[in-house]
Amino acid sequence: MKANIRRTTQYDTVLQKEENILKAGDVTMDLTDYTVTKAGRKIELTAKEFEILKLLMKNPKKVYTKEQIYSLIWNDAYMGDENAVNVHISRLRNKLEEDSRNPRYVVTVWGIGYKLGDMP
Repeated sequence: MKANIRRTTQYDTVLQKEENILKAGDVTMDLTDYTVTKAGRKIELTAKEFEILKLLMKNPKKVYTKEQIYSLIWNDAYMGDENAVNVHISRLRNKLEEDSRNPRYVVTVWGIGYKLGDMP
């Protein structure tokens, strides 16, 4: 009985660790300790930047409008002020991207919103 409990506990721990790690290219996000690394180098993000990146990494194929991002991240009704989202996306790109003018991680879908870039 003890062996079965031990196996189950160890297996659950491995699954939990895998579920709490998100990867896109060389960016790794650990949801348990709220850390983000790129090619092994730690990236310092604000809480909102972290939540935006987490949203995009959890749903890599989905395109989010600015309204959706604002509503989901700020937990508030969108009042038409897209500047808050624009500023946070810009800062996130400056921290993640090699060239923030040609982003690979946080990609603009013109006329719609943002999505996670296609990573190899």
